[in-house]
Amino acid sequence: MINGSIVALITPMLSDGTVDYASLERLVAFHIEQGTDAIVAVGTTGESATLPADEHVAVVAQTVRFVAGRIPVIAGNGANATAEAISLTKALASTGVDAMLGVTPYYNKPTQAGLVAHFKAIAAVTDIPQILYNVPGRTGVDLLPAATSELAKVSNIIGLKDATGQVSRLPQLRELCGPDFLLFSGDDATACEFMLLGGNGVISVTNNVAPAQFKAMCDAALAGNAELANHLDAPMRGLYSSLFCEANPIPVKWAVDRMGLISHGHLRLPLTQLSDNFHEEVVNAMIKARIEVL
Repeated sequence: MINGSIVALITPMLSDGTVDYASLERLVAFHIEQGTDAIVAVGTTGESATLPADEHVAVVAQTVRFVAGRIPVIAGNGANATAEAISLTKALASTGVDAMLGVTPYYNKPTQAGLVAHFKAIAAVTDIPQILYNVPGRTGVDLLPAATSELAKVSNIIGLKDATGQVSRLPQLRELCGPDFLLFSGDDATACEFMLLGGNGVISVTNNVAPAQFKAMCDAALAGNAELANHLDAPMRGLYSSLFCEANPIPVKWAVDRMGLISHGHLRLPLTQLSDNFHEEVVNAMIKARIEVL
């Protein structure tokens, strides 16, 4: 089972915009050393929107190679066109990934019936487990519990990453989707509470910069130790805010660069570098979370 502390891994890039594979290998080694339970490669935090399909698949394949079977790798396979998502899913099937994570189609705002049809069509072209990803704040569409329940009946749709921040949905999702359907938080600020209420883990942005701390919090929450989990969560709460002071992954890439884990926090346009007026805020949050800043 995939569970626990899962990193939505950034995709390191060089100044010319090409993928920095040396830094990617270093990041994979860092997360395995720090105890991260699984890696999402080229999800939305990995800038999937600006990587063409061939490069997207290449980065996932290299991530799988660097991981070498030590922890699960989940590939982002989302798109706002169903045909594009199907094509990407077929291409990713040869990389050796353990599962795929598909974000809801963005901008075009499909109906609930459209969302169900979209994800069923993707799941039908592969045997690889599929995880749904609902993040209405970024996509403009909300995959509701009833539609999720319908999709949970598909044999290889195994879970949901819920980034609504609405922890109150968890009991309804669990009741509708059953005990074996995996429920992951996609909202770092409420992830601790989500797991204490019965969630299976979190696919996290913050995990990029505080993997050991985040892993310890997740382990405590999944064990039902609320006092310890909240104690471990408290120093990271500043990160939950500061890492979203500008659009993700702008702040987190800058933070990982300040840790010396990548050569530079380059992004592809239309994303730009973190504004100078946010540097102090992010550094202070990192220090409070006991992260060494260069």
